[in-house]
Amino acid sequence: MNKNKLIGRVLATEKYPTTMDKSCFWTNSNLQLHAFDIVKVEHIDDSFSFGVIENISHITDSQSFLTNFISSDFGDVDVEEPTLRVGMNYAEAKVSFNSKNLYTPVHNNAKVYLASAEEITMALGLDKIQNPLVCGSLKMYEGTPDEISLPVHLNSKFLLGPEGAHLNISGISGLASKTSYAMFLMKAIQDQYLSRTDWDDSVAFVVFNVKGRDLLAIHKVNDFDFDEHEKARVFADYETLKLSPQPFRNVKYYVPYSSDKSAKQSSYLSKEDIQFYAKSRLLKKFKYVYEDDKESIEMMFSDIDDPAQTMESIISKIIDKDDPDFGQLKTWNDFIDKVTEHSQKGNSSKLSNDISVLSWRKFKRIVRKAIQDEMFAQRVNKENNECRLANEIKGIRSNDVFVIDIAKLPEDKQAFVFGDAVRTIYNLKLGEYDDEQNVQPPNRIVVFIDELNKYASKDVPKTSPILRELLDVTERGRSLGVILFGAEQFRSAIHDRVTGNCATHAYGRTNSIETSMRDYNSLPPTYKNMLACLEQGDYLVQNPV
Repeated sequence: MNKNKLIGRVLATEKYPTTMDKSCFWTNSNLQLHAFDIVKVEHIDDSFSFGVIENISHITDSQSFLTNFISSDFGDVDVEEPTLRVGMNYAEAKVSFNSKNLYTPVHNNAKVYLASAEEITMALGLDKIQNPLVCGSLKMYEGTPDEISLPVHLNSKFLLGPEGAHLNISGISGLASKTSYAMFLMKAIQDQYLSRTDWDDSVAFVVFNVKGRDLLAIHKVNDFDFDEHEKARVFADYETLKLSPQPFRNVKYYVPYSSDKSAKQSSYLSKEDIQFYAKSRLLKKFKYVYEDDKESIEMMFSDIDDPAQTMESIISKIIDKDDPDFGQLKTWNDFIDKVTEHSQKGNSSKLSNDISVLSWRKFKRIVRKAIQDEMFAQRVNKENNECRLANEIKGIRSNDVFVIDIAKLPEDKQAFVFGDAVRTIYNLKLGEYDDEQNVQPPNRIVVFIDELNKYASKDVPKTSPILRELLDVTERGRSLGVILFGAEQFRSAIHDRVTGNCATHAYGRTNSIETSMRDYNSLPPTYKNMLACLEQGDYLVQNPV
């Protein structure tokens, strides 16, 4: 590309002057430019200003729409316009950088050029990124002979802490590729940490699979459906971004327990795949045992409104080790028998410390249905590839990738598993398990969850224990090294304190109704319009630096 290609001149009129941060320029009507393209403008003292195109308009010398209509023989669409209309394109550009830090307005008729790759990098400040982590690639002048593609980096300390943390990804299901983008970023992070043995820093990942088999083969090499052309293109892109084309390393899968004889499997993996993964030491089936996991019962009530806190009172009674009724129970069956006893008419006053029978019955309805699942078991047989999920998380090490499969579970059990895992991770980083054997957590643990709206939407009850855990993670997790990567279809539905504490935001394709919400007020109108027509996999990324 000719970096000195002249494409237009600056416009400054009485009505539309240039300013310190904006200018307009005319250009050839057939020149292909796009929103987000960078242009270079001559300025005083041999400096250059760079602008990001925000809008492109086409105008003619016609005074009104009616003039055009009349000149076509009063609306005959077959008549060629007899009067030649003088027309031009003009683009509005927001000034992003000046080579000598001179931010006085650019002058009328100043020359406007296409920028080179080096100049674009400088104009966007990408050459000054500290602690760089690749987050994608950027195309300028796309679809023209002058097209430029260059890698884009974020400051990793504003994604993984300690300066800032957490990532929110939003966009329409299927068209935004939210999970794919999250996996791309996590793969870039793992590549970086695996290649740097001189760092004291370390990272691991806990990924929740919530849809089909999407994330249950991330240790395998992609076959690209045997499309060699597509494979070559992707590998070339990865080489440009200096990323390894190899799959994730150190992957372990955890699926809810179901017996081999069970007619209803708890995972979208086939029985054969589960057996093969288990033999390869890639997979374990997780269970919940009453004595160790009864404290997580409250996670079953994440979507239950409890204004009088009666459910919370019951749960407090159950987890109290000194409670005469529940303190000595050993199994889920004993537990449900005791709950049934409290639910019987006439027993509440002497057994339940003034908790009403109706409250116990409500509690029983919710809990009894949940613990009928096979993953609520009496014991764990380690020789049969069984485990307690909390124990496995406590043993997470640097560069490990734990994939927890909850896709086939009902929503209440999904919430239970997710809430229990997040609480364990948070407590692990708080140091609550430091006195246990083989507990050596990495400096940072990245937690990825799709469909974040299930657990952190504005409609979730304020008493939800999972919402409480997520708020703790987003508000205080940065200093502990617990990092949340969350994805959802509609960002506007997520609790303000969750999105507000995310330092990095990735906006994928969405609709105009969504972009009209106040959550998008920080974006210029042109960018909002662009979000409605982004290609699959394209993102607008917002980062503090």
